Amino acid sequence: MDLLALTDFNLVARHGGFGKAARACDRPKATLSRRVAELESSLGLRLFERGARALKLTQEGQALYERTAALLAEIDSAATEIALGGGVPHGRLRVSAPLLFSQTAMGKLAADFALRYPAVRLEVTTEDRSVDMVEEGYDLVIRVNPAVDANLVGRILLRDRLVVVASPQLARPADGAAVPAVVRDAGNVAGAWRVRAAGGVEDIPFEPVLSLSSMIMVPDAVRAGVGAACLPISLVSHDLAAGALVHWGDVDGPEIALWALYPSRRLLSARVSAFLAYLKEAFPKGAPEELAAYLD
Repeated sequence: MDLLALTDFNLVARHGGFGKAARACDRPKATLSRRVAELESSLGLRLFERGARALKLTQEGQALYERTAALLAEIDSAATEIALGGGVPHGRLRVSAPLLFSQTAMGKLAADFALRYPAVRLEVTTEDRSVDMVEEGYDLVIRVNPAVDANLVGRILLRDRLVVVASPQLARPADGAAVPAVVRDAGNVAGAWRVRAAGGVEDIPFEPVLSLSSMIMVPDAVRAGVGAACLPISLVSHDLAAGALVHWGDVDGPEIALWALYPSRRLLSARVSAFLAYLKEAFPKGAPEELAAYLD
């Protein structure tokens, strides 16, 4: 297979058209079109469906792109690293991280990593949605309790747990009445938190009185006495230790696991390996206490 033609095919697939790809690499559109046509001819497959205004990957083209995009990036990275004299982390590193982790820790993490590895251009995007790493060009994705994906491998970066907390001034109802609650986003429906406390497992009914779009805002409202809330222990452990908040119980349920995910263990670039090692150094045990200490 012609690697140059395969590279041009990946370029067109990534940019979604011959014109966009030509502008991105400053090469003639006709050259890219010819190269892709030659690749299709050599494979005996149609890789793109060519419409009047749109270019779309065929099923075979999509499969080829998904299997070769990371390989070509690794070949390019290996060649550059050899030219630079070894596996020195360098180049662009694109990371997608969830909102709360980005707001609380990623700024400091990214800054320290940038100082340690000046040849790496780190780009962090904050988003909670599921992303297609290959299609959107991410090298590493950080997610909370991600769904199983056979195309990705990864490791647990941090573990956390949910707790119900309140201001010391907020009395906990003794008659089973609902407690006023501060909730995240659109959780405006009354319900109950099932918690494990000294007396065993029990339900704490709640009635939302304040809804906030970001979890980082919730502790402020809880400290002010607006209502109780269900929050990660790492976010409120300092308030609990200082007596600014009181602990009503641990939420009964699965743990919160923050995963670092990447497409391939076999072909891991030096910059991704360096970032993973750096995260492991920042949180060696992956315990919520480590994240809480890091945020202090």
